[in-house]
Amino acid sequence: MTSIPEAERADPGRLAAARGNAPTLPRDWRKFLWVAPLVVSLLVTTVYPTIFLVSLALTKSTLGKPFGAFVGLKQVTRALLDPNFHSAVLKSIAFAFASATVELVIGFALASLFVALLKAGRFLLTLVLLPLMTPPVMVGIAWKLILAPSGGLVNGILLSWGVIDQPMSFLASPTLSWISIGIADLWQWVPFVTILCFAALVSLPDGVREASMIDGAGRWQRLRHVILPLVAAPLASIFLLKLIIGFKLFDLVYVLTFGGPGFTTTNATFGIWRLAFEQFDVGRAAAQTLIFAIVIGIVTIPVARLHQRASEYYS
Repeated sequence: MTSIPEAERADPGRLAAARGNAPTLPRDWRKFLWVAPLVVSLLVTTVYPTIFLVSLALTKSTLGKPFGAFVGLKQVTRALLDPNFHSAVLKSIAFAFASATVELVIGFALASLFVALLKAGRFLLTLVLLPLMTPPVMVGIAWKLILAPSGGLVNGILLSWGVIDQPMSFLASPTLSWISIGIADLWQWVPFVTILCFAALVSLPDGVREASMIDGAGRWQRLRHVILPLVAAPLASIFLLKLIIGFKLFDLVYVLTFGGPGFTTTNATFGIWRLAFEQFDVGRAAAQTLIFAIVIGIVTIPVARLHQRASEYYS
């Protein structure tokens, strides 16, 4: 049997060339082909939309006639001086942080319970995921029916228990309307947070728990000094992800309150939608979108740094 020379075994390209099947592309081109799909995806999904959005913000653009006269930074300045836009951005920030914090606490508590239940917890986790599979618009419609003054489930229960004497209009009150949106958002996204926390908890080594129990650590001591430090980085990632989802709140506001009563529940995303599709001022809407994107980037920087520090400290 003829043995393959050492040089040919070390260089498959030479062996292929000897057999008449040498690759036709240079090595640099072959490396580029590996990353070409990623480059094309970034160009299509990030670079082009950004350039398009900046172009809209710098021109007098309407829904029917985009890229009109060049106006420079006039629309950006107008957005920065708009008190209604300031209020909408602050509402978006407040809702995003409040919803992410509450849902992370509830999701982590549910995940800890499911881990303790072992096999039964995995079955319950499947049931908990059902709200996550419901389209956001359907979630809004369902909660609008539940909170309805006439025939709504919540009013029916409160009336039967004697808590209230007459039906309440939850979506017509400035305070209760935000609470209603928050409850609907919680019902929809807590399953998502729960499954992520569950994955973080089950990845912990069993030896750490057993060692802490042998050392006599109680349940709360294990949670505070063992479990939480080990899952700090994953929890920071989950919080950051839910924070970004909270900034994108639109469906529930559209279905439940349509920004009302008045402009009480008009957040940044819904205000931008109204500006573009009700007032047809696409240029101003694009300017507000750019500003809101920058605000989101600035606000999420501390959370991203917290995640980085947690990853470095506990790695």
